[in-house]
Amino acid sequence: MNSASSNLTNNATAASGAVSPTAGAPATPAATAASTPVASVNTTTAAVSAPAATASPTFSPLYQQIKALITQSLQSGEWKPGELIPSEVELAGRFKVSQGTVRKAIDELAAENLVMRRQGKGTFVSTHHEARAHFRFLRLVPDEGVPHYPESKFIEVKRVRAPADVARLMDLKSGDAVIFIKRVQYFDGVPTIVEELWLPGLIFKGLTAERLVEYKGPMYGLFETEFGTRMIRASEQIRAVCADAGAAQLLNIDLGTPLLSSERVSFTYGDKPVELRRGLYLTSRHHYQNELS
Repeated sequence: MNSASSNLTNNATAASGAVSPTAGAPATPAATAASTPVASVNTTTAAVSAPAATASPTFSPLYQQIKALITQSLQSGEWKPGELIPSEVELAGRFKVSQGTVRKAIDELAAENLVMRRQGKGTFVSTHHEARAHFRFLRLVPDEGVPHYPESKFIEVKRVRAPADVARLMDLKSGDAVIFIKRVQYFDGVPTIVEELWLPGLIFKGLTAERLVEYKGPMYGLFETEFGTRMIRASEQIRAVCADAGAAQLLNIDLGTPLLSSERVSFTYGDKPVELRRGLYLTSRHHYQNELS
């Protein structure tokens, strides 16, 4: 395999207002893509183009309309993450539809992880603070033992102008303000993941290195609680690369060690992109696991 290039972090070199929580952090950026990838997988399902057809009225099943109305209430904050939503009977009365129609709408929302059913308690708005939600977006699991959340060491946190490639993926204008975060994550004291994150500066205004360091829960929980932003879904590309000098130093591995590289865009309500995450994963003791259905 060819060495991974370090061109991704170079996009942040024109940044201003840097805040570094870790003194003496390595200056060499982590590699996040291979110049010549060995293998590549795109986990986004692509739509197949259909032949042009004569325009005709569209029809949306009633339960889909109810689902859209409930989603609007979730997005507006009528029911906060972790809160109990009205019962199916109450929602049926509110929308003047049958309880079966409401149940079908909620079934789809539960399948999409927007709400959670709890036996004997009702239906609750999903939250990133739930234990099971911690691993929904973290797919790296140990070969042996129970999955657990890693510890983070923040290398760099700063406000920069969005490079063209970042702006394109996040539906921003080139030069818009973004928050750039670089960190190393440790499992049982072993450096395993190097990540670079890009967040819209307008949404995450006020996010600092100090706040990230002092917050002990999952990062998405912080985003949800303090910035009102919940990750709903993500599109991810993964490929095999070789560690360059920067990645080797941060992960304490040999130059050229095989790594798994990922690029993920996460979306909130309305399919709005709110995070670009590029990571390098050491898989000597871990593997990437995904459930397909």
